[in-house]
Formats: sequence, C-alpha cells, structure tokens
Amino acid sequence: MMKISELQAKDVVSLADGKRLGQVCDLDVDMENGMIRAIIVPGGGRFLGMFGNSQDIVIPWSSIVKIGADVILVDLRTEPNYLPPNSGSSSGGY
Repeated sequence: MMKISELQAKDVVSLADGKRLGQVCDLDVDMENGMIRAIIVPGGGRFLGMFGNSQDIVIPWSSIVKIGADVILVDLRTEPNYLPPNSGSSSGGY
C-alpha cells in the first residue's frame, strides 16, 4: 500500500526522453469505482505549483510503466492528447 503523500514525493520521468516532468500535484479519481484514473503534474512556468498559467500535464494511470522508490516512469508516446512541455509550434526561423 502507498500513501498519496508518498506518491507526491516522487519525480515523474518520461521514458521516451528521460526528461523530468515534475512531481505529482493531484490525482484524478473515479469515485464510483475507487480507482485512480490519472496523475496530474503541474506544467512548467508555475511558482510553487500554484501561480502561473501553464497547463497541467494529465498522465493516464495506464501510461505509468513503473513506480520506483524515488521515480515514477511514464510512457506518453501512445497518448494522443499529450503535448510535452515546451513543444509548441515554433514560428521563428534560424
């Protein structure tokens, strides 16, 4: 068994590129079935996880590959709605 506070203390890392996405700030829970649907990681550019207008990263529970002692590994390559932080379209040239 794991407490929510233990889950929040772990770094969430993308399996695809090894980038640290942040730490769990919230959970999406199906109250009817008592199941966790997703973990939520604050998007970049937020101060103390509260201030800022970046969008949170919602990671479906099915995308979690492994929960280790210090890290949660996630594979987001198969998620059609996932947009990695700072991957917006670039309009500038070189």
